[in-house]
Amino acid sequence: MQFGLTESQEFLKNSARKFFAGECPSTEMRRLTETDTAYDAALWSKLADQGYTGIIFPEEYAGVGLGKVELMLLMEEAGRALLPGPFFSTVVLAGSVLDAVGTPEHKKKYLEPICKGEVRSTVAILESGATWNPRDVQLNAVNGKLTGEKLFVSDAAIAEFVIVVARNGIFLVHSKARGLKISPMSGMDLTRKLYVVEFNNTPAEELGSSANLARAFDIATAALAAELVGGMQRTLDVTIEYAKTRKQFGKPIGMFQAVQHQCADMYLETESSRSAVYYAGWALEENAPDATTAVSIAKMYCGDAARSVGNRGIQIHGGMGFTWENDLHLYYRRAKASETAFGDATFHRERIASIVIDSSRVSAKGV
Repeated sequence: MQFGLTESQEFLKNSARKFFAGECPSTEMRRLTETDTAYDAALWSKLADQGYTGIIFPEEYAGVGLGKVELMLLMEEAGRALLPGPFFSTVVLAGSVLDAVGTPEHKKKYLEPICKGEVRSTVAILESGATWNPRDVQLNAVNGKLTGEKLFVSDAAIAEFVIVVARNGIFLVHSKARGLKISPMSGMDLTRKLYVVEFNNTPAEELGSSANLARAFDIATAALAAELVGGMQRTLDVTIEYAKTRKQFGKPIGMFQAVQHQCADMYLETESSRSAVYYAGWALEENAPDATTAVSIAKMYCGDAARSVGNRGIQIHGGMGFTWENDLHLYYRRAKASETAFGDATFHRERIASIVIDSSRVSAKGV
């Protein structure tokens, strides 16, 4: 593994930072959170023009063909800007699922328009059991039709099609399909709108088996962790600047040791998270034997660290950190929502434990 970014990776990271700073500043992010969908067609078109909507997908489907590390870099900068809307649900999640389970015909029909920025999509996973393990899904397709409901589906109201994880496969439902009902849900993260998606004998197109779903979910999980790193970095930057300018007893509060210790801990958690995410991206790209474990370690650590960094940042800001005018609470909301998405720390600790136990059993049988 190369421990430094290449010149092209540095260029991507820096250009993405400039793009998001110019096209999605705090004022625009806040404006979108106050809309019903947090989606802006003009911003989406600009994301497509940059090639971001096809960043990791093959060129034959109008993608850019970059690697998973490049995706981590892009998502880190998107997290720094607290990018609202369906980029994660469409590109990272739905795109990865299509790339993993779809046939070449499916990819031409559905993945290519995503890469071109022509459509939005999402993936319906969770049910009333609220588990991120696909094996716990109860919804079942019967004769190509779905009946039941999915909860906490991001950006469903603006999706041209919804990819549904069912017990007996992966299915695609068009937004105008008969028997499909989409209703808003309340959510902690104001930048991502959540919905209940109900199916009533709704026609669905089968994409493939759920056997290849794990890799798509690993990519999405690592990307979500990378997004958390960007949010942590922004929280750290804002907090340090505040500590330099806010005065108590005639001194900037950053001169007090207690505040310095908090900032040092925030820095350590942010940098450690970044290292874990970059390694997970590299492991996924190289199909390393420990890729699954690396993803779980990254998500487990980043989920806890993002909450901790948010807590420390708000504590240093004092009462001001809780005000609506301060952006910190918006980053904290994203951190709390993403902490549980695709499994919290407990989920991933158990996942790592099962991987270790299974590998031990295999080794024991081979002796």
